[in-house]
Amino acid sequence: MDRYKSLYKWMIIPMVFMQFGIFRDYWGDFTENGWAVHVHYWTGTIWYLYLIIQPYYATHGKLEKHRTNGIIGMFLAGGVCITAFSMLFRDITNANDSAQYRDNFGPFEPWFFIGVAAVEIVMILAFGYAVIMSIIKRKSLEDHAWWLITTVFLIMMPALGRGIQNIYVLIHLEEWPAIDIMTPVYFTQALIIGMILLAAWKYKKLKHPATYLAIFVNIYTCFLEPLGRSPAVEAFLRAVIKD
Repeated sequence: MDRYKSLYKWMIIPMVFMQFGIFRDYWGDFTENGWAVHVHYWTGTIWYLYLIIQPYYATHGKLEKHRTNGIIGMFLAGGVCITAFSMLFRDITNANDSAQYRDNFGPFEPWFFIGVAAVEIVMILAFGYAVIMSIIKRKSLEDHAWWLITTVFLIMMPALGRGIQNIYVLIHLEEWPAIDIMTPVYFTQALIIGMILLAAWKYKKLKHPATYLAIFVNIYTCFLEPLGRSPAVEAFLRAVIKD
């Protein structure tokens, strides 16, 4: 238990990274965002807050609050998954719009948005699996805690990736529209994988299955371009996700 005494402080770091990434996209056009966007943003944000509060309760003599909030947290985790799935139609819409209005989207071609949908589906499924495993392993503090900790790294990419991509585009704006939009994606994934390994090393979980899952998902995301350019992947996504 003592090993996790300061965990709540360390969990502030991924929270900051996530908020940095999504800040401009969400708050920059706050009034223009649809209802689904607001619900998804706040369920995700509250989940990150839970992963700060819950370790504090568990390690500071507030186990009753920890257990009660844990039950509420599982409801919240379901909301994160469902709202994330409900947002996938936007990727298909963006793919269609980028094909129709090429000048407005610049380097963001249809394959990019198809690729985003392909990787986000895996992220959401992995997040749900990690939460379920944390419930199954609830009687093992080490396993329960680590499965939950890794959830922040499973769903960090969309928010952090947007922030890094926005900065990258601004720096290379004079090259528009011939900007390599995959470079910030690779940088984002390297950053997230680095955080996973650092956290796993600190808490002696380098060989834990949750660590393997988090690393796999973030490596998989690096294949966004070939996935997005695959006719088979596009056909499948367009068949199951309607814009």
